[in-house]
Amino acid sequence: DGRVYAETYVERPRHIEVQVLGDGEGGAIHLFERECSVQRRFQKIIEEAPAANLSPALRDEICASAVRLASAAKYRNAGTVEYILGADGRFFFLEMNTRLQVEHPVTEMITGVDLVRAQIEIAAGHGLPMTQDGVRIDGHAIECRICAEDPERDFMPETGGIRYLGVPEENWLRFENALTRGQKITADFDPMLAKLVAHGSSRDEAVDRSIAALRELALLGVKTNTDYLAA
Repeated sequence: DGRVYAETYVERPRHIEVQVLGDGEGGAIHLFERECSVQRRFQKIIEEAPAANLSPALRDEICASAVRLASAAKYRNAGTVEYILGADGRFFFLEMNTRLQVEHPVTEMITGVDLVRAQIEIAAGHGLPMTQDGVRIDGHAIECRICAEDPERDFMPETGGIRYLGVPEENWLRFENALTRGQKITADFDPMLAKLVAHGSSRDEAVDRSIAALRELALLGVKTNTDYLAA
């Protein structure tokens, strides 16, 4: 009956997305995948690359699917193809984000590719910065979204002013932000204040480094979810 619309129900879903680059002429490569399954109210809060517990065969299949899509569309830019992955190994197309995403640093940290530079070079007509064979995974990276909210009060939005910001300095850490002392944090915008991204030689090391950095990070003047993220 054409009036009935049905969708597959995916049990125990995972959110897997693939970073791609396209030259606009049918050429496309992937920079492997990210796992974005740790969400709250359907909003990502922790992302990592590469995805954990993904077999090499399934990784190849998902990444190849994303490249085929970008190539067929003659996509030109950096972009992300997103999928829902079921526990049975089947995956389904969700959407394509035709831009850089909040979580793009984890891909940069495991591949060494500057995605901002790559998309500018593509736009300038220089083509893809490398071939698929030139893309390699080095270690593991995890990103935590620092948000102005109080997890102990049902994640109530927080407002205030930045009194102090102390960020740990390590060569394996990126802390992306635009915060300044005295800055007012209002309820007019998305609560995300910054992104803390840690790289490790393994997933366990990346987890340990993320927790250590979250505990060392000092942001006074407004409550954040750093303890919640560490937990």
